[in-house]
Amino acid sequence: MDAGATLLSRSYAPTIPVYPTQTTVGTKTDQALSQDLAKMSGLGETGVYGVPTGAPAAQGFRSGKHTTQEWHESNYNKYFQSFTDRDNAERLCHESKQLSNETHALTMRTQADVTKKLGDRMNDINFWKFELNREIEEMIEETDLLCAQKKRLENALDATEVPLKIARDNLTCRSRRQDIDLVGDRVEMALNKEVDIITKVQDLLKRTLEQSDRQIKLNRGSKHKLTMDWSDKLSAFKIDEKCTGLNNNSTEIQYKEGSAKFEAVQTNPQSWAEFSHDNVVRAEHERLASQQLRNLIDQILTDTSNDMREQCNTVNTEFARRIEEMNDAKTKMENHLLKTVEDIAGMEKNIKDLTQAVKDKEAPMKVAQTRLDHRTHRPNVELCRDPAQYRMVQEVGEIQDSIDKLQQKLAESKASLKDLMDTRMALEKEIALKKNSIFVDRDKCLKFRTRYPSTSKLVGYQ
Repeated sequence: MDAGATLLSRSYAPTIPVYPTQTTVGTKTDQALSQDLAKMSGLGETGVYGVPTGAPAAQGFRSGKHTTQEWHESNYNKYFQSFTDRDNAERLCHESKQLSNETHALTMRTQADVTKKLGDRMNDINFWKFELNREIEEMIEETDLLCAQKKRLENALDATEVPLKIARDNLTCRSRRQDIDLVGDRVEMALNKEVDIITKVQDLLKRTLEQSDRQIKLNRGSKHKLTMDWSDKLSAFKIDEKCTGLNNNSTEIQYKEGSAKFEAVQTNPQSWAEFSHDNVVRAEHERLASQQLRNLIDQILTDTSNDMREQCNTVNTEFARRIEEMNDAKTKMENHLLKTVEDIAGMEKNIKDLTQAVKDKEAPMKVAQTRLDHRTHRPNVELCRDPAQYRMVQEVGEIQDSIDKLQQKLAESKASLKDLMDTRMALEKEIALKKNSIFVDRDKCLKFRTRYPSTSKLVGYQ
C-alpha cells in the first residue's frame, strides 16, 4: 500500500447512515450490515486505516474532483443500499412465501368449508325434497281416492233416476184407476214419500258432488304448490350438487364479475324451511279434509241407499197389501154377483109364476062373473039374493082380491128383479174396476218396480 493510501486510510472516517433497526427472519441487523460493509471497504471507525477521521485529503488544496473520502462514501452507500435492498427483497420473498402459504391454506380451508356447507345444504334440500315427494305421492293417492268417491257419487246420482221414474210412473198409472178405486190410499202416500225421499237424496248427492269438486280443486292446488316447491328444490339441489363438484382443476370455472353479492330478494334458512313446512302442513290439512269427505261420502251413500231401499220395500209391502185387499173385495163381489145372479134367476121364475097365477085367476073370475050374469036373468021373484048369490059375489071379490095381491107381488117382484139387475150391473162394474185396479197395481206398477236398482248401484259401485 502506498503512502497516499496509507494516509487516506488513517485520515478518512466516513459517516455511516443510521437506519431504524428492523428485525427480519433470516437477515442481519443494520449495525451488522454496516460493520460488514466497513470491513469490505477497508474503513474503520476512524476512517481509512491509519488516517484520522475528518483529516483533509490534501492540506490547503481543493480541485474540481471528488475527494477520496467522497469516493469511499459513495461506494459505501452503494454497498449498503445493495445489502439493504437484497435483505429487503429476501425478507419480502420470505413474507410473500409465508403469506402465499397462509392464504393458500386459508383459501383451501374456506373452500372446504364452503363445500361442506354446500353438502349440508344439499342434505337439507334432500330432506325437504323427500318430505315434499312423500306428501305429493300421498296427495296424488288421496286425490285419486276422492275422484273414485266422486265417481261413486255420480253413479249413485244417475242410479236415482230409475227409482224416481218408477215412483212417478206408478203414480201416473194409479191415476188411471176409476171411480171409487181412485182413492188416496196408503200406497199413494208411500209413493209420494218415495218421490220426496229420492228428490232429497238427489239434492244431497248434488251438494256432496259440488263439495267433492271443491275439495279436489284444493287437493290439486296443494299438490301443484308441492310440485312447484319440489321442482325448485330439485333445481337448487342440482345447482348445489354442481357447485359441490367444482374444484380448482375444473375446466368450467371462470371469473363472474358481480357474483359476490346478495340478491335484493332472498330468503333466509328459517323462512326457506318454513315455506316448505307450511306447504306440507297445508297439504296435510287438505288431505285430512279429503279423507273426512271420503268417509262422509261413504256414510251418505250407505244412508241414502238404505233409505231408498227401505222405502222401496215399504211401497212394495203397501202394494201387496192393497192388491190383497182388492183381490179380497173382488172375490167378495164375485160371490155377491153369483148370488145376485142366482136371485135374479129365482126372481124371474117367481115373476113367471106370479104371472101364471094371475092368468090362472082369469078362468075362475070368468066363471064367477058368468054365473052372476046368468043369474041376473032370473025372472021376477026368482031374482033372489040367496046364499048362492052372496057367495058368488063374494067369490068374485075374493078372486079379484087374489088377482090384486098377485099383481102387487108381481110388481114388487119386477121391481126387485130390476134392483137385482141393477145390483148385478153395479157388481159387474165394480168387479171390472177391481180387476183394472189390480192390473194397474200388480201388472203395471209392481212389475215395473222389479227394475228398481240394486243396493250396489245405489251406493255407486256400478
